[in-house]
Amino acid sequence: MATQHFNLIGYTRVSTNGQDSQLQRDALEAAGCGRIFEDKISSRATARPGLVEALDHLRPTDTLCVWKLDRLGRSVKEVLTIADGLHDQGVGLRILTGTYRPTGEGKFFFVMMAAFAELERDMIRERTMAGLAAARAQGRTGGRPTVMNADTLAAAQARRARGESPTQIAKALGVSRASIYRHLPTSNT
Repeated sequence: MATQHFNLIGYTRVSTNGQDSQLQRDALEAAGCGRIFEDKISSRATARPGLVEALDHLRPTDTLCVWKLDRLGRSVKEVLTIADGLHDQGVGLRILTGTYRPTGEGKFFFVMMAAFAELERDMIRERTMAGLAAARAQGRTGGRPTVMNADTLAAAQARRARGESPTQIAKALGVSRASIYRHLPTSNT
């Protein structure tokens, strides 16, 4: 007789703080997850505290539920390691946009889907890097524009020469203290 899994525990991951996990949360809540753990961290990061907390929380007969396979791990190896570890502990794994069965054809399909997820992530990264390189070749750079142009820097240097603190200068010029420290020589601050 197959083990029944009673508690659905959700896990979401988005790559940056600017991204929203609400779509994943809605799907996990609709699936019946009683508790949802979350990470807002790049998949390249080695430490994912939300995943660690979710894995520590799970007990035999629980089921870890994720929206998509690529939310679980960075590579096929990592996803398989997590899935095998869950299976060994008597914990189920449910992927809302697919299925996972730890044996036979189910495991083969799972490995293939994990490989495709890793391939997709790598292709997106390669396209992003190629786009950035092309933009740099055309003289364009990404990122936030600098707030310390020549006029602002001159004003900051003049204020510092009058004895103002970096905090006072930053407030007066409407920039961060970090910008002041970064652009004024340390011997003058």
